[in-house]
Amino acid sequence: MHREPLLSLLQQHISADATEQAMTQATIEFVKANPYCFERSLLTGHVTGSAWIVSPDRQQILLIHHRKLDRWLQPGGHADGDPNVMAVALREAQEETGLASLTVVTDAIFDVDIHEIPTRKDVPAHLHYDIRFLLEADPTEPFGSSEEINNIQWFILENAKELVNSESIFRMMRKNVP
Repeated sequence: MHREPLLSLLQQHISADATEQAMTQATIEFVKANPYCFERSLLTGHVTGSAWIVSPDRQQILLIHHRKLDRWLQPGGHADGDPNVMAVALREAQEETGLASLTVVTDAIFDVDIHEIPTRKDVPAHLHYDIRFLLEADPTEPFGSSEEINNIQWFILENAKELVNSESIFRMMRKNVP
C-alpha cells in the first residue's frame, strides 16, 4: 500500500507536546481512511510536505512570505499524488527558494501539523495534514524566485518570533535547538 511508508514514519514520530501528538494521531487516522490522501482533489483535506530549513549551525531559519496567504511560513506544498512526502518537502523547498544546497538532515519527521486553508475561488476550506522535515542550507547561497513568494529571508530565531503568529512555527522554533 502506497500509504504504508508515511504511516510508519508517523507512528515513529515523537511529538513535542500533547497538541502535536493529537495532530499526529489524527493524521494517522486520516491517512488510513483516505486512499487518495496525497491528492489535492480530496476536498476535505490532503497531505502536504514542508521543509524547516536551518543553517548548519542552527542559528538561523529560512522563512518565505507566502503571496496568497500573506504570512511568513516554512516552504512547502501539495503532494499532488506523490506518497514520498520527504521528496515533496525537498522539491517544494527547492522550487520556492531556488536553493541548490538543500540537504535532508534526517529521514525522520521533524513536525506534524494540521491547519485549515481558507476558501479560495472554487476551492472550499479544507485541511492540510502537513508533514515537516528538517533540512539544512547554506545561508550565503543566493535565492531564486517564485511567483508564489513575496520574500525569502534568513532569520535569527529571536527576530523571526516578531514576524510570525503561529503556534506551529513557534513549536518548530522550540525544536530548533542545536
